[in-house]
Amino acid sequence: MEKALDQDRVKEFLERVMIDSGAALAGLCTSIGTRLGLYGAMAGAGPLTSEELAARTGLNERYVREWLASQVAGQYVGYEPGADTYVLPDEHAAVLADQTSPAYSAGAFTMLQSLYPTEDTLVDAYRTGDGVGWEEHEPTLYEGVATFFLPGYAASLVQEWLPAMDGVVEGLERGMSVADVGCGFGHSTLLMARAFPNSRFHGFDFHGPSLERARRAAEQQGLAGRVTFEVAGAGDFPGGDYGLITFFDCLHDLGDPGAAFRRAARTLAADGACLVVEPNAAAAPQDNINPLGRSFTATSATLCLPGALAQKGPYALGNHAGEDALRRIAYEAGLRTWKLAAEGPANRVYDARR
Repeated sequence: MEKALDQDRVKEFLERVMIDSGAALAGLCTSIGTRLGLYGAMAGAGPLTSEELAARTGLNERYVREWLASQVAGQYVGYEPGADTYVLPDEHAAVLADQTSPAYSAGAFTMLQSLYPTEDTLVDAYRTGDGVGWEEHEPTLYEGVATFFLPGYAASLVQEWLPAMDGVVEGLERGMSVADVGCGFGHSTLLMARAFPNSRFHGFDFHGPSLERARRAAEQQGLAGRVTFEVAGAGDFPGGDYGLITFFDCLHDLGDPGAAFRRAARTLAADGACLVVEPNAAAAPQDNINPLGRSFTATSATLCLPGALAQKGPYALGNHAGEDALRRIAYEAGLRTWKLAAEGPANRVYDARR
């Protein structure tokens, strides 16, 4: 005899799935709002009618009105029925409109633009065990990742993470050579270069178009004389005698993080250090039952793990392998000193040395 279902639990879970499916659809509206500058036009503007918002953005009013309805339903935007006006609260603008805010999170929706179109490729990979390299996704992936991580780096890298590493700030102030491995658009590289004018910085990444963006940014910020960007792998980047080598949210994406650590161990100066930034996600599945853990593990299943498998290396960590796994790989590669230097809701920051 079949066990009777608990209909209350069925209803409860159905509601959760409906919330999730609604959020997936609403994410497209959030991305549209970001790309078209709708949140930016509403930020600090006070109550606006749909006609006023359409005029501010040069968009079709009927579309704007429908978009606003979705924002009200999701409680992103407030609505005053009597006046037929809409308002973006300042606290919401900090998350969706202000790119200088540590809370700015619109980059996550830019990333989604590139991941949904590769669903068929991911389905095949789940069947075959093959990987899906970053280059197989749309170019918006690189833009979204860079935009997503920048606010956290801008808020914490110079102010908290580097000072948590013994002697590193003092060395940067005196002047040292720094390698930023997996630098992407170079946001982390340039943040450090602006803060420490006596040091020289070298950004390395496998993706040439991202480095072109980084070079343009260095020129625009007047840093090109002290900052270089070069296409190179994490296991064979050039140079040596680095006082600091950094890996920002990239080691778990490598098929062979051990090779990256071995290269770091060989190219560090005698008193040099590695800064390793990784997501603050747990190795145990039950410890990720929270909003950030859910976001990290979903990203791992659709981007990080497939990307590592595509490299056909000895590892496929995913972004929640945990500290023990990273420390063991680093130790075997010759980085025998390892400590947790700093921790926040989204990141764990490690200090690794020979």
